[in-house]
Amino acid sequence: MTEAIDPQELLLVRDDLAYHQARVLLLVNAVASSAGHARKLDGLTKLAKLDFLLRYPALAADVLDMLRSDDPRLHLAPADQEEPTDVEAPMTRYKYGPWDDRYYSIIGALVGRGLLRYAPGRRGSVALAPTAAGRRLASELAATDDWAAVGDRSAALAEASAGLTGSALKTLIYGRLPHLMDRPQRQVIR
Repeated sequence: MTEAIDPQELLLVRDDLAYHQARVLLLVNAVASSAGHARKLDGLTKLAKLDFLLRYPALAADVLDMLRSDDPRLHLAPADQEEPTDVEAPMTRYKYGPWDDRYYSIIGALVGRGLLRYAPGRRGSVALAPTAAGRRLASELAATDDWAAVGDRSAALAEASAGLTGSALKTLIYGRLPHLMDRPQRQVIR
């Protein structure tokens, strides 16, 4: 006989997935709206590396030359600078850098809800682009107090990463943050 699932646990899981979906939607929309990205976010590697910088904003200026740590769009507090890896949603060190196993379900949910669509990517990669409904929802989210900082950070990262591939971002992260990437696979980045 199976055990009953706690309704509170189900709410936590639903809220967690909704949080990650909203953040990824804001990021994809910002990248697709920024010059130098061909109106899409090209590749899961690029998504993961930009999402890493979005989740760990105090590290973004260390990785991206076009971004300064005092950029107000990063919304960095002194505590963020002191503990740059003390973040709400940490990622895991994987074979090709930071990764989150939820990406497949997050992307599937956003595509299934008609907020993102698959687009042709470079050399056979999967690219993502927001639909009209996705752009509208991202705009509405970014206008709320709860999501304004994430929207601003997404825009700053999109602008600063124009012209960079996922592989180039991976190389920058490994080269400029070796103390975080020199750890066993599947270890949480803290």
